[in-house]
Amino acid sequence: MEKNLKTIADIYRYSTKEFNTRIWSFCADKELSYTYGQFGNKCEELSELLYEHGIGAGDPVAIYSSSTPHWPLAFFTATAFGRVSVPILRDFSGIEAEHVLKHSESRVLFVGKQQLSRLSEECLSSLDLVFDIDSLEIIRSNAGGKINKERHEPQPNDLAALIYTSGTTGQAKGVMLTHINFVTNVIAGFYIHTIGPKDTLLSILPLAHTYELSLGMLYPFASGAKVCYISKAPTPSYLVKVMANVHPTAMLTVPLIIEKVYKGQILPTIKKSPVLRWMNRNMNSMLCRIVGRQLIKKFGGKMRFFGIGGAKLDVDVESFLNKARFPYFIGYGLTECAPLLAISSYKNTIPGSIGTQVHGVELRLDNINKATGEGEIVARGNNIMTGYYKDPERTAEAFTEDGWFRTKDIATVDSKGRYTIRGRLGNMILGANGENIYPEEIEKVIAEFPDVVESIVISRDNRLLALVRVNPDAINLNSELLDEKMKVIVESYKKRLMDYVNTRVNINSKIHTVELMVQPFVKTATLKIRRFLYAKDAPSV
Repeated sequence: MEKNLKTIADIYRYSTKEFNTRIWSFCADKELSYTYGQFGNKCEELSELLYEHGIGAGDPVAIYSSSTPHWPLAFFTATAFGRVSVPILRDFSGIEAEHVLKHSESRVLFVGKQQLSRLSEECLSSLDLVFDIDSLEIIRSNAGGKINKERHEPQPNDLAALIYTSGTTGQAKGVMLTHINFVTNVIAGFYIHTIGPKDTLLSILPLAHTYELSLGMLYPFASGAKVCYISKAPTPSYLVKVMANVHPTAMLTVPLIIEKVYKGQILPTIKKSPVLRWMNRNMNSMLCRIVGRQLIKKFGGKMRFFGIGGAKLDVDVESFLNKARFPYFIGYGLTECAPLLAISSYKNTIPGSIGTQVHGVELRLDNINKATGEGEIVARGNNIMTGYYKDPERTAEAFTEDGWFRTKDIATVDSKGRYTIRGRLGNMILGANGENIYPEEIEKVIAEFPDVVESIVISRDNRLLALVRVNPDAINLNSELLDEKMKVIVESYKKRLMDYVNTRVNINSKIHTVELMVQPFVKTATLKIRRFLYAKDAPSV
């Protein structure tokens, strides 16, 4: 099959025919489902409707909603018929979404009710068609749009999607991804962990992000698997109920989800029990295996692939998962790479490593520091974007002189080809003596301190500052006026944290100030902190 898949249209035709009567998608808490055959018929119907309204090959079709079985319908109706999909992250503000719609020159919008309320009348009037993504009914039809009824069979190097990043360093960029970019990652999926018609994938991440789009939607679609969507926020208690009913065999998550389970449920349970505390000290591996089996039961009992990506996983959490033989896989990549570049498996990894390059991708280190072995990861393969939309300057900056994509991640590589990231070029802090300081390394140490939820380390006035969010059950910072007793507690905590960190890092990485954040950090769709927002002052104590 691999040789026959070159475009998303190839995947669409193959699966709707091969798995015609099998269930493709369903909703955990709504009466909404499609077989592959029904899905194909609906795509054909919607595509013909777009042709009737003059929306043909090459025209941009935007999707701005939460995940639902209708999200893939909108995507395939665009890409499988030669149009260009423009996924918009469901949490984008109205201003951000309108920027995407205008910049991409989108003609059609599939939109959820919540997202619709964020858009201005001026924006909606500029579109040719607006669909309610739940009912699939046209709710706005504006005359005067250009007529394009061209039908075109997508080619491998044709543009399939414009993905607008919500990166941590500034204004969103339109990443141009082709059909072969996505297909390359789908094929890589078969080499990582084979899924098929007997598998059920639980989808909890935004489909507008390439991680979920490529590996959580396109890969299972090409494999004949089922995908279950949820209509509520993926809180741990809600997910446990869904998993008990759905019994997923695979799912993709971000680190925060499994870290909450480990730090919020597993560790407190161990600490409360004298027997478990003794086992943790004297029979740690056995305890981890027992807890790992219970964790699989909690996740529905049939989990075989638990993909973690989008951000760095806490090493302590990974060490536990590794000892527990929990079936986790860590994916590393970027939107510009559709997104997968490297993978590590619980079967052969070292905690903290992002693993080895995936099938169809080449990785290497550039500008290696001979003393440390550190260099920038650069990548080459059919999964790499063609560039940033309408932005030749930033496109040129994204590639080396010999055409490799620059990830801007600094890493080392061992004799087995396993990469370990030290930090990010954009985050790297140049010390007073010219030394390179990677804030991620300091943040790992901060994360070990009791009651720390998350943190970032930045430089202000040439001094290292740690911005830290703590567990509100331990220290409540939400009252406008902290009483004297609480102020003493806060100052004591900050001092103990700083002492703890500074005895564990090198002299150049010592922090000078700790500030406890009053409000949660602003994050991207994959729950990375938007660091650039904190270059200046933020509410703290």
